[in-house]
Amino acid sequence: MAKITFIEHNGKEHVVDAENGMSVMETAIKNMVPGIDADCGGACACATCHVYLQGDWAEKLAERSEMEEDMLDFAFEVQDSSRLSCQIRVSDDIDGLVLKVPEKQF
Repeated sequence: MAKITFIEHNGKEHVVDAENGMSVMETAIKNMVPGIDADCGGACACATCHVYLQGDWAEKLAERSEMEEDMLDFAFEVQDSSRLSCQIRVSDDIDGLVLKVPEKQF
């Protein structure tokens, strides 16, 4: 189990316990984290679970897949640290992950 911190665009933090094997998006939905819409349910067919990796997490996680890159074209204010939370699997290796949620999703 890992602890993940979601930071809303207004700075409010939500620290949640995440079960290994789930996606970060599923964890956000299960814990009612505001700003993660997850319209496609985790199929990597939209960008409504867009998050920004904080700190050096971009270097610690696997690179974005081509499909994830394509979906991020539809996200709001994409940055180098942008990821789709449906594409990040929870494991003990991501304990302490910190993500910022964009102001809006589309």
